[in-house]
Amino acid sequence: MSATGWIRERFTGPTPGPAPGTTGTWPRTALTLPYIGMALIVLLDYVSGTEVTVEPALTAVPALAAVVSRRTWYPLAIGLCTEAVAFLMAFRGDALGQSVHAASVVAIVLVAAIGWVSATLRLRQERALADAQLVASIARRVLLRPVPERVGTVRAAVHYEAAAAHARIGGDLYEVVNTRHGVRAVVGDVRGKGLGAVETAAAVLGAFREAAHQEPALDRVAGWLAVSLDRALHENDHPGVEEEFVTLVLIGVAPDGTAQIVNCGHPSPLLLRGAEVRPLELAETVPPLGVLDPADVRPPVHRTALLPGDRVLLFTDGVIEARDRSGAFYPLAERLPHCADGRPADVLLRLHEDVVRHVGRQLGDDAAMLLLQYDPQPAQIAHVPHQNGALSHLN
Repeated sequence: MSATGWIRERFTGPTPGPAPGTTGTWPRTALTLPYIGMALIVLLDYVSGTEVTVEPALTAVPALAAVVSRRTWYPLAIGLCTEAVAFLMAFRGDALGQSVHAASVVAIVLVAAIGWVSATLRLRQERALADAQLVASIARRVLLRPVPERVGTVRAAVHYEAAAAHARIGGDLYEVVNTRHGVRAVVGDVRGKGLGAVETAAAVLGAFREAAHQEPALDRVAGWLAVSLDRALHENDHPGVEEEFVTLVLIGVAPDGTAQIVNCGHPSPLLLRGAEVRPLELAETVPPLGVLDPADVRPPVHRTALLPGDRVLLFTDGVIEARDRSGAFYPLAERLPHCADGRPADVLLRLHEDVVRHVGRQLGDDAAMLLLQYDPQPAQIAHVPHQNGALSHLN
């Protein structure tokens, strides 16, 4: 067993999707299609008599076997059966010595061999893809850790969708941590895609997980991230590093419901209170991290009061910039109340499905959504002194 296969069985269970040796996306009954095709050709030959030969049509049977099965031996087995049928048809039509029979026999052998080669190569590619997806899944669990349903005084849920069809991770980032300063969360978007964006996201998340616990002031957390990002960008040598930056929004929720927000060039979060949705638009923001010198990153901290049951949705631009076929953007603020019933995880799932229906195809950009619901337990409600620093109310 390969190393990745051993890891898959120990940590993640069977690989999602069809296992080697199964029929893939085809149902098992599809394995009968080559036999049905063979029977139809034999019936057609019987009906047409000896005047017209349909023996060359048998070459399609092993090709069909290669399509409907992922078993590498199946096209060869069907090829042998097809050869036997070809000889029987030629014997019945007294065409054993004719060139059309010889050509059909050679063609069936070639098609069966090609089917065996194609099935073998396809199986190898599927195994390689499964191994790559396994590595990507493990990397995602390390970088983008699962968010627990409850974090301190909030209920939380996240939904992340990478733009690449088989990717499990991209340039969007999120995290929620419970600290002595309250619950703190970040949602961000790295400019660009590919390995460089993943490296940058890893640097920002690593810095946030440390700074969120160490820094009492949320603006200083942003400054810490700016310093770490600047160092990471200069250490990485991937193309376009000079033009790379990160938009992000930081939020801290104290046990008494006081929410503090710092926005660095990111779309404004949405506050859902009952059926009312309003954007938490800040009076002042700063450019994305990576644009200014880290010493100049001094974002203002804005404050608002959350009531029990209030929900704050943080998201990346892959959600609000999702377009339908007419070019219209997805109206997130308008659609959010229609998807707001149930647990935070259910809300995000319905939102994602609604975005996909709006677009009508796979999303063209990474899309991340993080929903925080202020839901303190009676024992968690306590007075917490406000942090020092310049604070202003949300408009």
